[in-house]
Amino acid sequence: MDRIASKTARASAESIRRGLLDLSVIIVNYNVREFLEQALRSIYRAGSGLPMEVFVVDNNSVDGSTGMVKSDFPDVHLIVNDDNVGFGRANNQAIRRASGRYLLILNPDTIVQEDTFTTLLNFMEEHPDAGAVGCKILNPDGSFARESRRAFPTASVAFYRIVGLAKAFPRSRTFGRYNMTYLSEDREAEVDALSGSCMLVRHAALYYSREHYGREQAQHEIEPVIPSSTDEAGAGLFDEDFFMYGEDLDWCFRIQRSGWKIYYTPETEIIHYKGESTKKGELRYVRLFYGAMLRFTEKHFRSRYSNVFAVLVRTGIVVRAAMSVVGGGIRQLALPLLDLTTVYIVALLTAAAHAALLDARVSPLFFVAVAPAYALGAVTGIAALGGYGRRRRIRSVWGGILLGMLVVASVSFFVKNIAFSRIVTLMTFPLAATTISIFRLVSARQKDGARRIPHALLVGHCTEAARLQKMLARHPHPPFVLDGFVESSDRPPQQNGASTAKMPSALGRLSQLRDIVRLRQIDDVVFASAALSNRMIFRLIQRLRDLPVHFRILAEGRDHVIGKASVDDLSMVNLVEAEETLVHPRSPFARRAFEVIVSVAGTLLHPLISAVALLRGTDSYFARLAVRTRKFPGVIVGQRSLIGYDPGGRYIPPEEWGLKDGVFVVGDAVDLADAERDEIGAAYWFYVRNQSASLDWDIVMRTLRLLRHRR
Repeated sequence: MDRIASKTARASAESIRRGLLDLSVIIVNYNVREFLEQALRSIYRAGSGLPMEVFVVDNNSVDGSTGMVKSDFPDVHLIVNDDNVGFGRANNQAIRRASGRYLLILNPDTIVQEDTFTTLLNFMEEHPDAGAVGCKILNPDGSFARESRRAFPTASVAFYRIVGLAKAFPRSRTFGRYNMTYLSEDREAEVDALSGSCMLVRHAALYYSREHYGREQAQHEIEPVIPSSTDEAGAGLFDEDFFMYGEDLDWCFRIQRSGWKIYYTPETEIIHYKGESTKKGELRYVRLFYGAMLRFTEKHFRSRYSNVFAVLVRTGIVVRAAMSVVGGGIRQLALPLLDLTTVYIVALLTAAAHAALLDARVSPLFFVAVAPAYALGAVTGIAALGGYGRRRRIRSVWGGILLGMLVVASVSFFVKNIAFSRIVTLMTFPLAATTISIFRLVSARQKDGARRIPHALLVGHCTEAARLQKMLARHPHPPFVLDGFVESSDRPPQQNGASTAKMPSALGRLSQLRDIVRLRQIDDVVFASAALSNRMIFRLIQRLRDLPVHFRILAEGRDHVIGKASVDDLSMVNLVEAEETLVHPRSPFARRAFEVIVSVAGTLLHPLISAVALLRGTDSYFARLAVRTRKFPGVIVGQRSLIGYDPGGRYIPPEEWGLKDGVFVVGDAVDLADAERDEIGAAYWFYVRNQSASLDWDIVMRTLRLLRHRR
């Protein structure tokens, strides 16, 4: 590491000779374009008037991040890698080119306050012994993120955390040392380590130890010279052997070893959205996180303890990692176990009903062999067809249970005394498949919030509220309903002379925000970044943090809303990107089955609807509904589709998209009356990419509701 530090010293000194800036902001990005854009906007707000440079190192993203940076932030120094080289190595690429007296290592999924940079820079100027400083990090819900400050995982600290004592006694100075939970979050403190999501580091600390960095040089930043020996070298760059996790801990350890101090200050705050590319419990997370923990322990503490004690520490880390894997595995097995139980119970009930009709009894062998084999074969088949992956298509359920039926049919062929079960086997197939499919659809609708669509309000100007309302109205599957807006100041809400027919309602003043959210049972609070400073957003989040609400940010001039580890795209996809997108169409069998079921029901109801229409008149709701139900027989025979387009409308989708003349038109479910042709096409393309039985049903129900108000 000393040789690395010496090389780093020379590279850094050469770059600093080109001219010193106050600050070099360094961001490593990987497939979080919308978060990165929001972070860069907050950075330039906070850095207004500062001699500053910004680096973005992209680790081979495929989401258009680099194109966005080039077009929207031309002043950013963009480094594009052809592969994901890891967090530490990517940061080092920018550090070698940085010219700032201070380096800010920042995650792309963060937002900084307007005073964050000046507060941290002033802190470093006032503390010449500081090698690094971090600030208060907030979770998206406004709560304090414990990783804002940490202790090194010595044997005792690691032991208390592994066995759970740190969590059980967070206020104890002995047990709560890992995240220093015994200290108030509002107290400035010298700490062991900071989070790599936001860490301001003195550039000179990388190539000079504190002892060899003179007081005059520290205060006035006289141009440094290259250290004459490795003894003078500082912390060096990130250790690139850490791919992800642990590199910030290791860096802080080496900064302290070089004689510099590390501080935490609560005087400013950032929000960290914490991306979910690696979730706790997933094998990748376990391998990276606990592997980094093992490497850190081996690197820095191996010489401190006996071999026996070191083995115990390593064993504890491995056991904790295994527990995480097992816990994640149990969660992943929940759905297969539910399916296994469902198929088994349906098979037993079907067998019992069959036996009752024949006045017979069910063979005990059926309980211990046939039904379990059916259930196990079904789950195996569902898994083989991808039914437990991310998409969880309904067709994999039917195909998997069909495989289970074939397994049981084979068993009953060789076991003659349960031959009657072949009929049971055949009947169990549609019953079990239908039951599990219903469970899947209900679960999907619950996850999408379909049982209760979240209600939201916007904090900002009425123009931003109207823009958000328009985007939601044109979206086939909006993530929430906008109840209204609260003006971003306490002045009376202004409508700017616009027509209020379709304008969101003004719900009150900013000073009333908390009561409005509480009394109206608001689920989501959307902050318009065009109307609010980041500092004001942080302040409002703190004011509402104890309420059960989600916080989102409407990006300035953009068609997306950023929430906790998610981005809701309200633009319905730009058609320019359509050809570059891989489409995963729905199973034709699943789509056809859903269409036929709905169309048969509609066809049976058509005579009754037509009769009511004759009584109510040609301008009635039932008359408009009868026009739709009259088309259902065409769906049954395959001439039409349930959801499609209007051949006489303004937009005809490309033939390759596979859409037909539809009973219900995608454009009917959204407000596209004054939309441009590209916007209409974007709505259809959204449907093509996201089509499902749940989305079809939403379009049907929304169209039926809208028919009541159309003439």
